[in-house]
Amino acid sequence: MSVQDHSGYRERPQEGVSTKAKGGLVLIGFLVIAGALLFTEHRAHVLGLLVWLPLIACPLMHFFMHGGHGHHHGGGRPNDSRSA
Repeated sequence: MSVQDHSGYRERPQEGVSTKAKGGLVLIGFLVIAGALLFTEHRAHVLGLLVWLPLIACPLMHFFMHGGHGHHHGGGRPNDSRSA
């Protein structure tokens, strides 16, 4: 039996795309194709709902975006005069 010398052997880094990245690309491709097929088959329903989008968006924006209007609860009022 002979002894093999592997001291000069260096493991090469793997080239190409990892398996996880390939799986992500396949998933993205699948979702794009599924979305395109769903849109083409249900176009009338989707475009019919787009008419209602402004009416739905207004109350949702009003509900979620009114945080910056100065409604500060607690603490003092801005016009309070405090004696030092």
